[in-house]
Amino acid sequence: MVSSNQTSPVLGFLLLGLSAHPKLEKTFVVLILLMYLVILLGNGVLILVTILDSRLDTPMYFFLGNLSFLDICYTTSSVPLILNSFLTPRKTISFSACAVQMFLSLAMGATECVLLSMMAFDRYVAICNPLRYPEVMNKATYVPMAAGSWVAGSLTAMVQTPLALRLPFCGDNIINHFTCEILAVLKLACADTSVNVISMGVANVIFLGVPVLFISFSYVFIIATILRIPSAEGRKKPKSKDPLGADKQDLADKLISLFYGVVTPMLNPIIYSLRNKDVKAAVRNLVFQKRFPH
Repeated sequence: MVSSNQTSPVLGFLLLGLSAHPKLEKTFVVLILLMYLVILLGNGVLILVTILDSRLDTPMYFFLGNLSFLDICYTTSSVPLILNSFLTPRKTISFSACAVQMFLSLAMGATECVLLSMMAFDRYVAICNPLRYPEVMNKATYVPMAAGSWVAGSLTAMVQTPLALRLPFCGDNIINHFTCEILAVLKLACADTSVNVISMGVANVIFLGVPVLFISFSYVFIIATILRIPSAEGRKKPKSKDPLGADKQDLADKLISLFYGVVTPMLNPIIYSLRNKDVKAAVRNLVFQKRFPH
């Protein structure tokens, strides 16, 4: 859509997606749909077993259940839009839909960073201070920690989204992306975006830099603790608890974004839980109870 007068309201945008690479579109539509179904199945099963199996009523699995729900929400906020952009010739999105999708994407991404740092802290206490673990990581502690992750992610999205979409847009409102990715939208603005850049830089430090440092330090202490354990059997026990040209450049940016938004949520259940013997046992119990009810 075109907005020749920058003072007039923008009614919508065009999503470029992979229009310049039609062969890739046909391949990716099948691939992404299959991965999305795996995300729903893997994360859905994990949520189900953590709710239904009392043996998984622990802080670690509570956080993993939150992570799975988060991954479902995160991919659902973007995958239908991506598939639609592949399947329809005119890839339009309304201004309001763009705002909602941008908000959800920013909120889920920030929440995941904070939640992963909470999970790292949980593993740090469990491995480095096992005697104090029940005292430190009780329900009065880990439930607010998870809730705080969701609140923090939502707050940053409530700041970033209005700041981006209040800007005037002019010319061809074509977003060179699959979705309303904030950086791609900012490129269309006809005004100074320095405030947006500064606020995003601050948000990246808080919601990406700090969690990465926190996770890194947590695992340094965890590894140091494991290495101090003299016996091979002693090392095995903590280990079992440890969860965790311009056109070419544009295409690379899109594919990296796609990888983070789809592939990572698909792999999370496998990396964190589905290889865990407790989760495997819970899934088996759930399946056999459904097939052979008493």
